[in-house]
Amino acid sequence: MVSEIPKASRGGVAPPSEELLLREPGADGVLHLVMNRPEKRNALNGALVESLTRALDQTAEDPDVRVLVLQGRGPDFCSGADLAELEALAEQGVEASLADASRMGRLFLAMRRHPRPIVAAVHGRALAGGCGLATACDLIVAREDARLGFPEVHLGFVPAMVMTLLRRKVAEGHAFELVTLGKAIGAVEGHRIGLVNRVWSEEAFAEELLKLSGELASRPASAIELTKRLLYGLDGLSVEEGIGRGAEVNTLARLTEACQEGVRAFLDRKRRS
Repeated sequence: MVSEIPKASRGGVAPPSEELLLREPGADGVLHLVMNRPEKRNALNGALVESLTRALDQTAEDPDVRVLVLQGRGPDFCSGADLAELEALAEQGVEASLADASRMGRLFLAMRRHPRPIVAAVHGRALAGGCGLATACDLIVAREDARLGFPEVHLGFVPAMVMTLLRRKVAEGHAFELVTLGKAIGAVEGHRIGLVNRVWSEEAFAEELLKLSGELASRPASAIELTKRLLYGLDGLSVEEGIGRGAEVNTLARLTEACQEGVRAFLDRKRRS
């Protein structure tokens, strides 16, 4: 039941499980993907990244899934990459590190291309790769005591994998400050600069998350899919190309059953009024 899910965002204790990613269905087509490495602050290792990618691939073809909510079990959303694993990969040479980075890149692309909206429900810390993971989601909602940031610079590292998405999420100046100073910011500041969509108190977080995900799930799935595809597909297009792409999507939308039913229902209401 969905009532069990928000407990994770409040820092609940993980149930005995060796699964790195829990799939917990909520109401009305909402599926919660819960990272389950609380003892490691949900640090991203290769196995967890692969589990996330596999879950996205599978749900993309599932008509019963209308919204995905990404969460972390325990006190934090995600602390970033598993540094012990990164150190071991570095010792194996360039090819191993490139394969690991490419795996993360595939996950980000799967999130971008997924036909359903993906909501990052952030509590505690979302740092480095964890903040990157949240940034790759379509929406970020945060508990008011959450902390987000890209501290990689302090380790002589670069948040390279998320840079393309971060530049599209916030203004260039804000992105530069985040990745060069490496300071964590609060949820309210994240909202101010456009990184975070909604900020809720700890007491209201579960209810508001349920409400928002329910609203998204209630929208026609075909309209959401076409909207997401068009919005992200406009990157790099000229105005003329973008309008042309919009005309194509407009035509496709008109032919969907959801649109035709919606138009008929609207006209019926107008005739009765």
